[in-house]
Order: sequence, then structure tokens, then C-alpha cells
Amino acid sequence: MLKPKLLRQALTDSLPLLQTNPERLKMFVDGGRIVSTLAPSLSFENQYTLTLFIEDFSSDVDYLFVPILAWLREHQPDIMATEEKRRTGFIHKVDVISDVLSDIRIDLQLTERVIVKEVDGALHVNHALEPTWPGAATRPTVIYFNGEVIP
Repeated sequence: MLKPKLLRQALTDSLPLLQTNPERLKMFVDGGRIVSTLAPSLSFENQYTLTLFIEDFSSDVDYLFVPILAWLREHQPDIMATEEKRRTGFIHKVDVISDVLSDIRIDLQLTERVIVKEVDGALHVNHALEPTWPGAATRPTVIYFNGEVIP
């Protein structure tokens, strides 16, 4: 699985809290399924829920949601393509711990396509890229909130 590592890196790059306290982000995969057929190749799709826990988050949750949405546009664009996926693909829960701290849980419905080819008696395994959707957004390098740069 590549997407959990890619998302962790994107969030670490975007959020100063995770740069100084990476242990505050916990991730795990739940409800994973391998979807394969009796086709000649061993290619398959890995479908799973990626759960993120961010502890003691002291910023507005939008600081967290925006980088995730940008990442999803690149790495799981179909999550925004249908009403069903928009309703179930990105779910969150925020526990307000105090006036300044929250614990946040995010569940993302992700898939990864794995292409397996046999070449000269050896199996070659590669992760397929996500299809490009019209109007794909570029990855932001700076995020503003209420007109101010998020450090």
C-alpha cells in the first residue's frame, strides 16, 4: 500500500504541528478487501478504509481538511465524482477536548490498483496511477486561512 505513506507525507509537509510532533498523527487500515477475478493476470484492487487520528489539534480543522482534499484530488479523485462517494468517502469526527484542543478522526475510503504482469516467468508488480480527472488541481505550496499564511 502506497497511499497511507503518501498522505502522511502530504500532511506533514502542510502542517507545522506534524513537522514538530509527528507522533500526533496515527494511521491504520481497516476493512481492507482484495478484489480480484479469474482473469489471466494476478492484478487486483485493494479497497480499504484509511483511518487517521490527530491528537491535541489546536488549529481550525479546516487547516487539516484542505490539504487532505488537495491530496484526494490527486490520489483518489473518484471520491468526489459521485453523490455516494461524496457522502461516504471522507467522514470525520471531532472531539472537542478544551477551548483550544480537539482530537480528530478521519475515515477515507481508498483504493489502489495493482498491476501484475508475467514476463519471462517472473511476476512484475506495479501500482497503477490514478486516472486524471478533468480540472485536476495542482498541489498547493502555501495555504491561506482568513487571509493569513499558515506557517
